[in-house]
Amino acid sequence: MRSRTAESVGQRGAPWGWFLAWGAVGACAALGLAALLSVGVLLLAAAAVAAVLLLRKGHRITALGALAGPALPLLYLAYSNRGGPGTVCRSTATETICTDEFAPLPFLLTGVLLLVASVLVFSVLDRRRGN
Repeated sequence: MRSRTAESVGQRGAPWGWFLAWGAVGACAALGLAALLSVGVLLLAAAAVAAVLLLRKGHRITALGALAGPALPLLYLAYSNRGGPGTVCRSTATETICTDEFAPLPFLLTGVLLLVASVLVFSVLDRRRGN
């Protein structure tokens, strides 16, 4: 029986791990841009440091994961504005709170487009590289 090392197994799953790491960098950068007036500078600095480290270690095509990262905050925005557009009121037993919400569809479409496109392009490039 042969021993199974990372090299003998092949690194089929490894690029997806790097892709997810780049996704975290992209999400951090997107949140940093959104929160630029408060903690955004720190988030952008963390994203830049992580990007430099990932560029040194990982495969270059896995950087497409940085496009999938902003999809998560966009999908969260779509979910939080699911009652919009317009004024949405929510009542509890003791109070009624009304907020203005955006239309969720642009956030949803952009998030899904970024996520699907980056995963599809990465999987095609990863498959070509593997053959």
